[in-house]
Amino acid sequence: SSKIRNVEVQSADGVAILEDCVGFSLTKTISKVEERLKKGVLPDCQDDDIIPRVGNEMGAEAQIRFLKAKLRVMQEDLANIVFECRKKDDENQNLGTRLKDTEEENSRLQRTISLQQSQIEKYKMLSQEANKKTEGLQQEVTALEKVLQ
Repeated sequence: SSKIRNVEVQSADGVAILEDCVGFSLTKTISKVEERLKKGVLPDCQDDDIIPRVGNEMGAEAQIRFLKAKLRVMQEDLANIVFECRKKDDENQNLGTRLKDTEEENSRLQRTISLQQSQIEKYKMLSQEANKKTEGLQQEVTALEKVLQ
């Protein structure tokens, strides 16, 4: 994700160029394609979907314009994908932070629950002791009432 974040798009002659593509030069690639087209050396791929079948009827200049236009569209798509990746990275980072906060809150609540359960047990024992004491005192009161009568 750090590589994607460092990608910068620059426009040159209406063509977006990725600056940090290592070992890739758009200019060199286009020059190579132009040289092959000038020499008449075209790829033999009949199934090639880069240039449609009518491309054979196009002149070299038209093919170059077509390829450059297709390249611009692909680079726009790439820029959109990079943008979406950045958005997803930010969203993941936000969700990660929210998850961490939720886990901390859950841990805090678990400690609170544990403390409250121990207090409940303590108060149950105190209540039972108070009930026993009350029963004992009630018996004493009954015995004293009999003595008084």
